[in-house]
Amino acid sequence: METNDLGRRVAAEVAGAGGIAGLRRLSEVVAALEERRTELVEELRRGQEATWEEIGQACGMTRQGATRRWAERLRARSFGVAAASYQHGRPGYPQALIGSAVPRQARKVLDLGAGTGKLTRLLVDAGLEVVAVEPDAGMRAQLAATVPKAAVRAGSAEHIPLPDGSVDAVVVAQAWHWFDPALAVPEIARVLAPGGTLALVWNVRDESEPWAAELGALMHRSTRQRIDTEPVLPAPFGPPERLEIRWEHETTRAGIIDMVASRSYVIALPEAERARLLADVEQLLATHPDLAGRDAIALPYLTRCTRVRLG
Repeated sequence: METNDLGRRVAAEVAGAGGIAGLRRLSEVVAALEERRTELVEELRRGQEATWEEIGQACGMTRQGATRRWAERLRARSFGVAAASYQHGRPGYPQALIGSAVPRQARKVLDLGAGTGKLTRLLVDAGLEVVAVEPDAGMRAQLAATVPKAAVRAGSAEHIPLPDGSVDAVVVAQAWHWFDPALAVPEIARVLAPGGTLALVWNVRDESEPWAAELGALMHRSTRQRIDTEPVLPAPFGPPERLEIRWEHETTRAGIIDMVASRSYVIALPEAERARLLADVEQLLATHPDLAGRDAIALPYLTRCTRVRLG
């Protein structure tokens, strides 16, 4: 009762005389409180200080409800602790992608969920004016250092810090599966100019190469992350155009280790299990007949792009 009374007093103070201004103030505070609650849940889970059962009880929900609400979001927010591995190990994108992902007439582009700037760099090098939005502070620091010509902003797909109709195109590389489409779709449509485009991009390892298939089997022996790389976008977006590019990422043994270490499901593993996995990947790279004695390695990829037009 005491906690409820405190909440009511704070809400009344924030809302003031009410009206639209009061509603706006309440909404801003609710968003800030929810963000802080998520941070606390993340701290408790990362330090193994509380179970999902205990977190659910503290939040007035069941264990299943707490897990559904936060588990995936915490995985999405885990990349910051491995930002250096992400930058070193993750592949970039083939140059041919730009002409398909961004219309020729586009000038200002939003890279949404930009990470450490793997695609941002290509967009800037193509002469585009780029705003890069990324929610994770660790990733943003890498992004700003890697692509200083981009305008780097804190934000998310559900809350884009740009005015209405302010960009010609939006690109989302390796991130759509972390978004809440019910909130992201109208928010992206809001910031796009009339007739603007949205491009969703994924790099997928080409496991038709036997050693790449063995690598994939190792990476997913504890968990399997299934991602739809050909999603269907609802209105107000039109029918999709799809493209697939086959290419090779020139990397090293250390680069592959960092690529594996930067996966969200690997970051989330218990430390002993994570160490075993990385040791087994090192063993594969050192002993597989196609890789033994080599440091320079060409890792085969398929880049898949879905582009849709607003309206």
